[in-house]
Amino acid sequence: MARLRGPGGCPWDREQTLETLRPYLIEETYEVIDAIDRKDWPHLPEELGDLQLQIVFQAQIAAEDKLFTMDDVLTRINDKLIRRHPHVFGDESARTAGDVVHRWEQIKAEEKLAKDGAGNDATAANRSILDGIPRAQPALLEAAEIGKKAAKAGFDWPEFAALVDKLHEEIGELLEARESGRQDHVEEEIGDLFFMLVNIARHSGVHPELALRRANAKFRERFRYIEEQLEQRGKPLAAAGLDEMEELWQQAKNS
Repeated sequence: MARLRGPGGCPWDREQTLETLRPYLIEETYEVIDAIDRKDWPHLPEELGDLQLQIVFQAQIAAEDKLFTMDDVLTRINDKLIRRHPHVFGDESARTAGDVVHRWEQIKAEEKLAKDGAGNDATAANRSILDGIPRAQPALLEAAEIGKKAAKAGFDWPEFAALVDKLHEEIGELLEARESGRQDHVEEEIGDLFFMLVNIARHSGVHPELALRRANAKFRERFRYIEEQLEQRGKPLAAAGLDEMEELWQQAKNS
């Protein structure tokens, strides 16, 4: 990477910055997840390598700007792993995975307090427990993190039934928004509905991003069945009516 970025290297690589590489980092992360979802183990090493490249690329640019080096990146994660596993590298004990997670969050909170500076009144007054959640990530993931953080602070629905009631309430508000004809109101209510579904997923022990990816894959498979059946009938997709496509969809669903 140093050679690619250096004299006589690659013009495209030399033009990149920490900011311009962000979309590629997200893309490569999703390609790793996709390989795991498809259990494409022969292809997974390549995807992990592509993701690792993004880390090396970022570290090289940072080193050139005298911000930090790859050694700093590796040292930070090594130190963090040791610090957050006192039951392995220290004298503490943890009997269950739940004990580990609980202690991990405690140590993480202590680290954040030390980083922010407990004596800085202005910083303390303006901080929120949600400030550590990155805004520059898919909204579905951000919603999941927001719900989890708020729940840990005690702001959560007490039982699953309450979540279902709230979901029906949000659907009602969406219907009212559509009747009003205000597009901004419709967008707001759809956002509230998404947020509720994310919290329902959390209470169900389901990761919303993975659940949606599974639904997407299922839709792709069933829609492809419709296309194949129509091809066998010699009929273009555009010429098929909704009733015919629905019939084929049910066949795919029941097969």
